[in-house]
Amino acid sequence: MAVRDPVLVLSPETAFFIVLKAREFHAKVEPVDPDEGSNAADDRAVDVLQFQGDDAVVEELVSAIGPLNEDERMDLVALIWLGRGDYDFSQWAEAREAARGIDPSHALDRLLGSPLASDDLEEGLSLFGHSLGDYLNSGFVAARDELLTA
Repeated sequence: MAVRDPVLVLSPETAFFIVLKAREFHAKVEPVDPDEGSNAADDRAVDVLQFQGDDAVVEELVSAIGPLNEDERMDLVALIWLGRGDYDFSQWAEAREAARGIDPSHALDRLLGSPLASDDLEEGLSLFGHSLGDYLNSGFVAARDELLTA
């Protein structure tokens, strides 16, 4: 009997969107501009790089991760572990099974709790043959941006 290659349930497009949003989140800093201007141009728009109570990046991550079903969340966590080196590609089934034990509400915490999680997720995806460069060069990103601004 032939050994089957592991299969991702989580779409690469969703995973790469999460990678990019997690990087945006981790690029932010604690508020340091107590005298923000009424116009963003007045303070060189530095406020966009600061954590805010109603941070749109966190909202986008919640809207991307929240609707994932159990199998997709398992893939998300297992991909991070795979990319970090906790498991190798041949142990994909074991990584997914271990991810099953993670409380679904903690998937976002795992991503935001580690600044390297987005890199680990990207590395895990690369082991499945998916590249961020290909995703960025696909029409998918432009189409998604059009939908968001329409």
